[in-house]
Amino acid sequence: MFSNQSVSPAAAWSRVAVFACAALAAACSSPEKATRAEAPQQEYVAEGPADDAAGQDLTATEAATVTSDAPAAAAAPAVTADAVRADAPSRYTVKRGDTLWDISNLFLRDPWLWPEIWYVNPQVENPHLIYPGDVLALAYGADGSPRVILEQGGAARLNPRLRSTPADGPIATIPYAAIAGFLSRPSLLSAEQLKKAPHVLAFRDEHMIGGTGEEIYVRNFDAPIDARFAVVHPGQKLRDPDTGDVLGYEGVYAATARVTRPGEPLTAKLIDTTRETLEGDILVSNDADAPLNFEVRIPTAPINGSIISVVDDTTLIGTYQIIAVNRGTRHGLAPGHILAVDQAGLTVRDKGRSKSSSIFSTGSAFDSKVKLPDERAGTALVFKSYERMSYAIVVGASHAIRVADTVRTP
Repeated sequence: MFSNQSVSPAAAWSRVAVFACAALAAACSSPEKATRAEAPQQEYVAEGPADDAAGQDLTATEAATVTSDAPAAAAAPAVTADAVRADAPSRYTVKRGDTLWDISNLFLRDPWLWPEIWYVNPQVENPHLIYPGDVLALAYGADGSPRVILEQGGAARLNPRLRSTPADGPIATIPYAAIAGFLSRPSLLSAEQLKKAPHVLAFRDEHMIGGTGEEIYVRNFDAPIDARFAVVHPGQKLRDPDTGDVLGYEGVYAATARVTRPGEPLTAKLIDTTRETLEGDILVSNDADAPLNFEVRIPTAPINGSIISVVDDTTLIGTYQIIAVNRGTRHGLAPGHILAVDQAGLTVRDKGRSKSSSIFSTGSAFDSKVKLPDERAGTALVFKSYERMSYAIVVGASHAIRVADTVRTP
């Protein structure tokens, strides 16, 4: 029962102290022992700080070991022995011209799992890099999980003076030659590129078209003397099959423009022409020297898109051909993301009904239609992304791939 009698502050604090002491005594006299929760131990512990790669230029293998898309606190699922190809070698000596994708495909059924099995030895100089001459060995941990280790360093790793050519340096993720031509002479243009790119304003001497040696004027363009840019003529529109929106254009390379006089407007001379240059043609920066070292990984967002174009307008798309897809940064795509490519299933007529069931049993326009399932046909690696479209290179094709085939998260 509560009393209306007032209690002094000192007395109140005294009562609190008594109750606290009683509670502490009860806890200490409890027969149960206090336990401490311990974090589960992992089989492999990362060597060194996780943030060492932040802000640095990453090489092919170094970039592949970084998982920036995954939350830092989430542990990646362990890779089991089933991920290793049945014909994977126990040892492999890296050769000139090899790429990280080639080597990953040599050991793994799904090459994008390479970061999960590559063992970085902190006692080796530049452990993230792979050089021609390095000997890689396939090993298994105590729990049976596979890993690839550097068994022996090649001469190019041990003695940098022996790297006489770029081919002796660290290997790239994908072959440079496969996309160099596209980067230097783009044949596909995103709507963003066309909107932002400077264009040919006019020709000197009031010419209507330009050829080799002609001078052109370009507005709103700042570039140093001797800088070079591809002159591209926008062609057919590339539409999103889902919305009908224009995502980009087919591009026709016309010439290379070499800056002869900066200013407003800028003056440039046409060289290396393949066709006439017209007013309105755009100038695109030469990305032939762009890095080809990507962090190979699966998109974290579910991707479900389509191939909307292919370089050179070929009918059947194969390995190392470049495609444009109707998904971009807005959908979660970025350079290094892997996409599965599925053949779009055909719609066929079902002619297998019993003859007694219909007078049209021999097959006619009245037969029911059936949509066949999409079938896996290959794998593509995204190397350049814009807001609503991306460029990718087909890194594997088991069946013919065509425009309108599906791209998705593997």
